[in-house]
Amino acid sequence: MAKTYADGKMLAETAGGIGWITFNQPEKRNAMSVGMWTGLEDILADFAADPNLRVVVMRGAGDKAFVSGADISQFESQRASGNAQVEYDRLTSAGRARLGAFAKPVIACIQGFCLGGGLGIAMQADMRFAAAGSSFGIPASKLGIAYGYDMIDRLVSLVGQAHARTLLFSGDRIDAAEAERIGLINKCLPADGLMAYVEKLAASIAANAPISVGTMKRGVNEVMKRDSDKPGYDALVAACFDSEDYREGRTAFMEKRTPAWTGR
Repeated sequence: MAKTYADGKMLAETAGGIGWITFNQPEKRNAMSVGMWTGLEDILADFAADPNLRVVVMRGAGDKAFVSGADISQFESQRASGNAQVEYDRLTSAGRARLGAFAKPVIACIQGFCLGGGLGIAMQADMRFAAAGSSFGIPASKLGIAYGYDMIDRLVSLVGQAHARTLLFSGDRIDAAEAERIGLINKCLPADGLMAYVEKLAASIAANAPISVGTMKRGVNEVMKRDSDKPGYDALVAACFDSEDYREGRTAFMEKRTPAWTGR
């Protein structure tokens, strides 16, 4: 039986050495609220302490979305300026950090929308498998904000700078076949075969030596590290959240109209 977190919007269960995390807000296409980030942190803390758990699978409730992004209904109250974004980052950073530092393998099982912050979550997984018909994108440029440094770092490491620029600058969506072609996901699968494929792979990983798997996960992570000007970029991200364009972007989104950008 699944254990509930974040008032039931996050679910966790374990079986056969596999931990299952379900983003459970299907009425909002599993958009991530602040509370869900706290729930994710709590689940991962519990999973990390379980010596019998070997691998984790993340999925979305229903068949419409993995995670469609951040819960935009909270933007006005919690992400309305650069200072507010700093506080939002503080509230959600523990969950992101816990996922990023999680020592056991993590698989993202994707069906439906995987957008914005949802794609960020998927990119923090070690592997991503998606059903045909799934949709991927980063709509930050359509809202007047910018994707965070760590997520851009992961995006570039997966797809290269050319494809990353296209996704980031256009804000357009791509399908699962294109996501596989550019390296954003490991494999595109028929919708009716996705879960069986992921379950078989997770069971195979769970059957391997955990110290070996964990060491090699850390090895891959160490290989990917590089020096960069992260503080400088973080300041630019904060400026986006203080811009007139961001206020216009979120207002236009809620009013279902085309935003009028000013570049300020």
